[in-house]
Amino acid sequence: MSRKKEWVKERYGAIATDARQGCCGPGACCGGSAAQTAQVIGYQADELGAAPEGANLGLGCGNPLALAEISPGETVLDLGSGAGFDAFLAASRVGPTGRVIGVDITPEMVARATANAKKAGIANAEFRLGDIEALPIEDASVDLVISNCVINLTPDKGQVFREIARVLKPGGRVAISDLVLDGPLPQRLRDDPDAHCSCIGGAIARSGYLGAMEKAGLAAVRVVSEADATDLVAGDCGARAEELRGVITSISVTARRPA
Repeated sequence: MSRKKEWVKERYGAIATDARQGCCGPGACCGGSAAQTAQVIGYQADELGAAPEGANLGLGCGNPLALAEISPGETVLDLGSGAGFDAFLAASRVGPTGRVIGVDITPEMVARATANAKKAGIANAEFRLGDIEALPIEDASVDLVISNCVINLTPDKGQVFREIARVLKPGGRVAISDLVLDGPLPQRLRDDPDAHCSCIGGAIARSGYLGAMEKAGLAAVRVVSEADATDLVAGDCGARAEELRGVITSISVTARRPA
């Protein structure tokens, strides 16, 4: 396993077992509570109230569920599912005839999400330990893939998008919120574990990100919304706001596998 994946497993394992840990260590790097952060990035009050206690850790950078209509009976895959926040919201929409599968590389997150599901009595969501560059999912078995500020953490983003294309049914959809670069990032941030785990250090150029989606065979790639993400990620994460302004952007993207 690569050094950067080990960084992610260690840092997010600590967050899973101690919610007071932010993405960069003690104290959330963006400040405020998990609920406040979720509202800032696009979640509604009713969504926050519907999720099981302890599922929202305030680690996203958008609301991928707002990008796609989810129908009862569908199968939804959540990449980097964490404690289960987006997966549980999706589970309520697919209903008892549908299912949601969350995949996360961190054993502690999988354990926490599974415990959250059991405690809340949510039977149509399951969580699997796995690398999103090699998904433990069958070919052409998923209607919708969602992900929230996770793909930036992976070394091989092209492989992630190829895996997404593989597991989607023909005509299946993609809804992703993530961070991309619209300017040069200082090298010291690329080599810093804190910056990487706070979703800064692993971000790539917008053109490279969207291009990797298209190269993987995904069609109709479209940026639905975007926002400067400086205030979301700067602070105690090894990065100063002045060096990130206009550089780090949160985008919400949709795509589909051709039918």
